[in-house]
Amino acid sequence: MSQPRNPIIVALDVPHLESALALVQQLAPVAGAFKVGKELFVATGPDIVRRIRDTGASVFLDLKFHDIPNTVAKAVEAAVRLDVQMLTVHTSGGLAMMQAAQRSAEETSLRTGKTQPLVLGVTVLTSFNTNDLAEVGVPHDVGNQVERLASLAAKAGLGGLVCSPLEIARLRQFLPQHVQLVTPGIRPADSRADDQKRTLTPREAMAAGASWLVIGRPICAAPDPRAAAEAILATL
Repeated sequence: MSQPRNPIIVALDVPHLESALALVQQLAPVAGAFKVGKELFVATGPDIVRRIRDTGASVFLDLKFHDIPNTVAKAVEAAVRLDVQMLTVHTSGGLAMMQAAQRSAEETSLRTGKTQPLVLGVTVLTSFNTNDLAEVGVPHDVGNQVERLASLAAKAGLGGLVCSPLEIARLRQFLPQHVQLVTPGIRPADSRADDQKRTLTPREAMAAGASWLVIGRPICAAPDPRAAAEAILATL
């Protein structure tokens, strides 16, 4: 997926197909893509991806695959056949798993004629801080762990990463320039952080070097989602 003109990915964190499609119809003119995560995908199945793609909008399938390499490769193959433009794998799955995911994306796109999706490695979830990592046995602070996993993802040949906006500037110092950085934890200045612990405003994240901004509640939970998205876009 090429560098975006509109970097806003709207996270469709809703449980019903109808409400998701209503948001897509309302927000398509002011969004670069739409994220389908676990809640919506489990509730509606693959049909939600097909329905969004039928509108011409791009889809970011955020299911964070993490399993043995063969299983992840098969999941990526299915995602390519659904014609998604971006998908996620957990970098903590290791080098072989990420290589299998990237290889599957490339080979399936060639076989099917579908556009090859951007495979994104998820480093450390934005709900985690250093204390949370210590609780699960990771003896590094968040920044060091993100850098370790980001380097592994680049070695595996992934074209992008999902990371906190607070890590963008550091990652840009050592990652290849073509690697796209997709950043959740984006909150407008007048918005609550909710359960996100490492946040920046949209403008701050873009200035740091983000490629894409994943924004959910500040848009979808707003009284007027279209106006909220337009206001964020105007700050970039």
